[in-house]
Amino acid sequence: MTQTVDFLVEIGTEELPPKALKKLSQAFGAGIEAGLIDAELSYGAVSLYASPRRLAVRIQELQAKQDDKTVEKKGPAKKAAFDADGNPTKALQGFARGCGAEVADLVEIDTDKGVWMAFMQEQKGQGSAELLPEIVNQSLAKLPIPKRMRWGASDVEFVRPVHWAVMLMDDKVVPATILGHQTGNTTRGHRFHAPQAIEIAKPADYINTLCTQGYVQADFDTRSDMIRAQVEAAAKAEGGIAQIDEDLLEEVTALNEWPQAIVGDFDEVFLNVPSEALVSAMKGHQKYFHMLDANGKLMAKFITISNIESSNPASVKSGNERVIRPRLSDAKFFWDQDRKQPLDDFLPRLKTVVFQQQLGTLFDKVERLETLTVKVGKPLGAESQILERAARLSKCDLMSEMVGEFPELQGIMGRYYAMEQKEDQQVADALDAQYQPRFAGDELPNSAVAQALAIADKLDTITGIYGIGQVPSGDKDPFALRRSALGMLRIIIEKELNLDLMLMIRFALDLHPQVNAGDELVADIYDFIVSRLKAYFADQGVTAEQFEAVRSCAPTHPLDFAKRIDAVKAFAQIDGAESLSAANKRIANLLKKVDGEIAETVDTGLFADDAESALFAKLDQLRESVSNLIADKDYIAAMEQLATIREEVDGFFDSVMVMADDAAIRNNRLALLNQIYQLFMQVADISRL
Repeated sequence: MTQTVDFLVEIGTEELPPKALKKLSQAFGAGIEAGLIDAELSYGAVSLYASPRRLAVRIQELQAKQDDKTVEKKGPAKKAAFDADGNPTKALQGFARGCGAEVADLVEIDTDKGVWMAFMQEQKGQGSAELLPEIVNQSLAKLPIPKRMRWGASDVEFVRPVHWAVMLMDDKVVPATILGHQTGNTTRGHRFHAPQAIEIAKPADYINTLCTQGYVQADFDTRSDMIRAQVEAAAKAEGGIAQIDEDLLEEVTALNEWPQAIVGDFDEVFLNVPSEALVSAMKGHQKYFHMLDANGKLMAKFITISNIESSNPASVKSGNERVIRPRLSDAKFFWDQDRKQPLDDFLPRLKTVVFQQQLGTLFDKVERLETLTVKVGKPLGAESQILERAARLSKCDLMSEMVGEFPELQGIMGRYYAMEQKEDQQVADALDAQYQPRFAGDELPNSAVAQALAIADKLDTITGIYGIGQVPSGDKDPFALRRSALGMLRIIIEKELNLDLMLMIRFALDLHPQVNAGDELVADIYDFIVSRLKAYFADQGVTAEQFEAVRSCAPTHPLDFAKRIDAVKAFAQIDGAESLSAANKRIANLLKKVDGEIAETVDTGLFADDAESALFAKLDQLRESVSNLIADKDYIAAMEQLATIREEVDGFFDSVMVMADDAAIRNNRLALLNQIYQLFMQVADISRL
């Protein structure tokens, strides 16, 4: 039975970057696992631990020693290993010496290329304790750290200075040098509650020992759950409902080892400022959680997470209240200042802000949006005057004091300022909704004006940036064109907007005088945008084959694309769909072999087999009804109708030789098959299924 051990490694550091902590922890664990796999060491459960001052990994049931194995070293071919008299050649003798063996120790092995000489060497497995130091060091060297630092006179580099290293195998220390420190079995607890050395008896004791002796909860997820529960309980005690942003929760979890929730208050006069601004000040600057009352209104309270179990929590509370007041005062000042002039007054300032060097300023972008938004919005039923007004004010809030301090409030403050100056509600709402969806799963604009502005804004950026050759590559997409493309497609599809993407691309490109907008560029941008749909539909259970079946037809309306996808998905569930797909593939392959044009009409007088007549009759029966369904965009019903031709298609291929010697008969049969193929192609290329 294979002997196993319990293994623990911990790296103790100065406070690690909070936004990177979870990623570093996951990469550390993954690197060690990869090293164990390369070393052919089996293992059981892997537990990752991460707190502000430590990264740790525990591996249970780790194979204590590599298995012994026979290593084969391949030498020369047998025909080159011996001369005509059967004596070993210099090549064979040299190979034997290189292996530290005699010629007599070598064996013959059969390969695909004949018989070769080889040396079989028994290799003893190494102990895990010998291998793990290098595995850990390699994992640490590969961590995703953008900029490593050095400290003191040391040449060691890491994301933060390292103060200790623990490496245990059961109850024994694995001796090693990790990031300049000799490994041991002592860790450190909380910086203030338990700064002394704490001995870890064995890996299984790690979490409990740190909790009970060190005031540290090292398990990231457990610590996160603790904070969530404390915040919710604190809010409930104040008669409120905690608002927990998951990104903020993760960051706060990475900032604390022994979290303690404390409620603070602020002056209710600040509630006259838009709540989003107050929340941004609390979350962004101080990492506070906010709470709402039963009516969904912001309460004049906050919840902070202290990394200390204070004997005087009132002092911690007042300290945090003292810190947040200037932040909220700034927000109130910006709100008061920005409202002293109408949004229109910010517009000329956009001339001083470069959108992109080749594409001009933000003012230039607004001028394009005034035209493009009307072009997109009129087919949606929106009024030109309102569309143009929304576009004109769309970027004005970027020059406000509030958005200058809190960039994440772009659009949100535009809506508030527009409402203050009594703009049309559609205009005000569009100023905020133009940035939707801001993230995956975010809400989409609801009104036609907002939808038009959101689409126009994204389309202007995509066509302009792509048009000057700054195409996204790999993980480089500085203008977030991929996100913009997907957001635009989501609006069109999910809000069921009947818009022609190809026409919109061409129109948007024409508004960029710096761009040479030819047919090839239009097609490239169309392909780039539509390629975003692959992952979008994949999340809905659409296969790559189903996606390509529709994409090959190049529908220019994204909504139409989605309806065809639904039809292909439904068709795939029909009995005989596989047979029809195979038949269509066969038809497609036959048509590819044709030199010259295929006749548009079928001559029934050239039919030489009943199966031809039966197929033609069925096709004739379906043609009008299917065409009507396609014209009505009822692709699911059209595919259901087309599926009924399967029996006649199968009968045709069972009885008829398509590529007959007689050219007239052959061409007539190809014309018949082409009509079937083209009828299916009005929905999708099912041969790709």
